Amino acid sequence: MKIVAKNKLWKYLFWFGPFLITVGLTVGLVSEQWGLIPLAFLITGIVISGLWIIWQSYQTNWWRSRSTQAGTNALLATLAVLAILGLINFLGTRYHLRADLTEAQLFTLAPQSRELVRVLPQPVKVWVFDINQNPQDRELLENYQRQSSKFKYEYIDPQTRPGLAEKFGVKDYGEVYLESGEKRQLVQTVNENERLSEIRLTSRLQQLTNSTTAKVYLLQGHGERQLSPGKGAISQAVQGLGDKNLTTSPLNLGETSKVPQDASVVIVAGPKRGLFEGEVKALQEYLNRGGNLLLMIDPNTDPKLNTLLQEWGVRLDNRLAVDISGGSVVGLGPATPLVTEYGQHPITKDFGNGNSFYPIARPLEITSVPGVEATPLLRTKPYPNSWAESDLQSEKLEFNADKDLKGPLTLGVALTRKLPTKSTSTPQASPTPSPLPSPTTQSKTSPSPSSPPSPPSPPSPSSPSSQTATESRLVVLGNSDFATDGLFQQQLNGDVFLNSVTWLSQQNQQPLSIRPKEPKNRRITLTTTQANLLILSSLLVLPLIGLAAAVIIWWKRR
Repeated sequence: MKIVAKNKLWKYLFWFGPFLITVGLTVGLVSEQWGLIPLAFLITGIVISGLWIIWQSYQTNWWRSRSTQAGTNALLATLAVLAILGLINFLGTRYHLRADLTEAQLFTLAPQSRELVRVLPQPVKVWVFDINQNPQDRELLENYQRQSSKFKYEYIDPQTRPGLAEKFGVKDYGEVYLESGEKRQLVQTVNENERLSEIRLTSRLQQLTNSTTAKVYLLQGHGERQLSPGKGAISQAVQGLGDKNLTTSPLNLGETSKVPQDASVVIVAGPKRGLFEGEVKALQEYLNRGGNLLLMIDPNTDPKLNTLLQEWGVRLDNRLAVDISGGSVVGLGPATPLVTEYGQHPITKDFGNGNSFYPIARPLEITSVPGVEATPLLRTKPYPNSWAESDLQSEKLEFNADKDLKGPLTLGVALTRKLPTKSTSTPQASPTPSPLPSPTTQSKTSPSPSSPPSPPSPPSPSSPSSQTATESRLVVLGNSDFATDGLFQQQLNGDVFLNSVTWLSQQNQQPLSIRPKEPKNRRITLTTTQANLLILSSLLVLPLIGLAAAVIIWWKRR
């Protein structure tokens, strides 16, 4: 009887050991602090379990029995699986590896959003004044928060914290505010039908964190693209500039003798008529004093800008860019070059092999000019996929070696020029311009233009203290249709335009990357008749067809 009682005591003592180990693990994991108490439970439990194992081994040949060996193997396998799962869980909390398989990358931040959050100059916080926490909105906010510790968000019930709601001026549930320091801005109002938008949040974040505002003027008076919504307008492009904290205004050089002093960028978007000589000189003077100019010139137009472009080594080719490989993909024919090759430049550095297309575009010829650094931005595919067509009247596009130019063709180029300006500051070394790739020169079959005049001379090395360098920038694109309403939102078209203007504005804090895209609306809108027909077919017709098939099969087999 004593032996039986002693065996029962050891049996109960054995179960007390795993119990203490479980208590110690639970206390440590919940509190996330492995102090004296959880360690005491763990050590005591391990000692008791070890003593029981030793005693069992002493009393019997416990280790030699087949059941013990099988149980030990099962225990070791279980512990190994638990250790692997624990390691995976630990790595999952420390490192995030995600794969977004949706077509529009709905659960992945755009490169521009990631870059903007990673370089936040100061902490920002998103306040969502709503009772319900939509999982999709939380996922978007968590994606932002993963990029930087300076980004935070919090859901607030306006009823439980009326003081905070009054501070932000909350009027309704679902209002989302962005706060940075003393600045606060309404992002949008979310509800069941409208979820939190990455486009709006990134735009407001950019406006809130960017303290400087650049002024962009769009030239008017020569048949340029209209700024208000309409056929062939660029209202979406203008809205995109506003979202990037760039102020836009129309400019008519026929009414003013020169470009305003506050102009960071001047845009000439698809003029159909030529500029007056005085207007061209005004643009030249603007560039000579360190201005920045974006020219988007369509084929079959002569804006009378040859003298300006010659100073920069650019010539507008009068032929039409043809791409027989990309037009069928875009659905607009061979006169719509599809570009997937981009130059090594800040404007296009994140584009990779993305698509952008340019309906009815003209090629550009780039020649080397002293003092000007040129980088091709947009290149078509090599011949025989693309060429410059000289016969614009023919319905059948065929390459003619005597008149046409083989691809690849340059459809866009970015240029910089260092201009000397007088300086009264303390003598210091002039900053060294960043190296850019050598300009690409295409072979020409048409007559060469007249030699371009030399640009202003660089600062004299003998007197570096009297002058310093000021950079002037120019972007020339052989098309303006790509930035019109409708096409602006397609592929990388809008990114080409916005990045070009942002680079020209010389605002270093503005990210140059691929902006967020609006998710496609894939909802199916049914009429009442279509909805009733769908209900009838799914609830009545299809079950009857299945029942009839079953009866027929049963009848044949009986």
